[in-house]
Amino acid sequence: MERELLERLLVGSDEASVAALAALRCGGFYVVWDGTTSTEPLTLIYGRRLRHTRRRGIETVNLERAVELLGRHQQPVRLGQIRTADASWTFMLFLTQDGRRLITCTGVRRPQV
Repeated sequence: MERELLERLLVGSDEASVAALAALRCGGFYVVWDGTTSTEPLTLIYGRRLRHTRRRGIETVNLERAVELLGRHQQPVRLGQIRTADASWTFMLFLTQDGRRLITCTGVRRPQV
């Protein structure tokens, strides 16, 4: 996916999309994978991640809302990822199967090594 198209998809008002767009524009690494994934397993996986990050006190952005939106979405999704240039944050993107619309975005602060 072209960087410019991804930038257009991330124009939104939620904190995660704004932060992911800023990361992308500041030289962050990104990838949008080919193929799609069912939302059922993703909802379970990200629900577990939500509980894990809460227990460990790991900073996230929009994770609870992402789990909720994935649970409601009945179609397969396409996945993408953006990492900030300093690798301090990773953002997961959940796109419609044709890649033309962002369903939701979530971010997690990465541990400093």
